[in-house]
Amino acid sequence: MARIALGWGTRDLAKNARVSPDTVARLERGESLRASTIATVRSAFEEAGIEFIPENGGGVGVRFARPTGQKK
Repeated sequence: MARIALGWGTRDLAKNARVSPDTVARLERGESLRASTIATVRSAFEEAGIEFIPENGGGVGVRFARPTGQKK
């Protein structure tokens, strides 16, 4: 969901997270990856403005950390 929200393809995510496109594909298929790799991908999303929402009765999700056009 986060990748699509940003309008990124798998290669865009791979470039921003500094991982291979194959790693992104494995992640999206739900395969096991090292915790450090997952943290790297998450960090790339967070730097791009994505906020991860924890389970709150409605399921986990993502959203933009701030409304579009609002500065940090």
